Amino acid sequence: MLWAFLLGYAVGGLPVAYWFGALRGKNLLVEGSGNPGALNAYRVLGPVPGLLVLLLDLFKGVLAVALGEGITGNPVGGLLGGMGAVWGHAFSPWLLFRGGKAIAPGVGVLFAVDPRLFLGALLLFALLWALSRRPYRAALAVALALPLLAAFFGKTPTHLLFGLGVGLPVALRHLKDWDR
Repeated sequence: MLWAFLLGYAVGGLPVAYWFGALRGKNLLVEGSGNPGALNAYRVLGPVPGLLVLLLDLFKGVLAVALGEGITGNPVGGLLGGMGAVWGHAFSPWLLFRGGKAIAPGVGVLFAVDPRLFLGALLLFALLWALSRRPYRAALAVALALPLLAAFFGKTPTHLLFGLGVGLPVALRHLKDWDR
């Protein structure tokens, strides 16, 4: 099972946005908001590279779940692979443990694990954003609520831990943006 997490971590840590920036002569760790994520790629590199980075980051999450489940032959391996992808994106080993906010791979993971979980998180985000008008606070709140959402849809203690494992790195990356 540890292999599922580690494989997911390696896949999630692939710095797609950073590579797109390097191809265009830009360093996303310095320019824009300073993180190698899809939104920063959109801001610094433009809409087409930003959309490609978003799609590839979503795919990293889906791929990590599939690989985790494939190598273990067990759905729990998929949960661990997905958790690894989110941690890998947030703390990329390829970028000395710097990374993005992990929303895009997290969305891919949630969708691959259970589309109802993805829709529940999306609806909660939309509601909180509408009430607060602060997208970063809404994302942080959803990340903190993710263990309960995962347990509600998955109905097992394993899903509760999965929600914690996916929500924690997202929450850690969004804490500094509380005032945005």
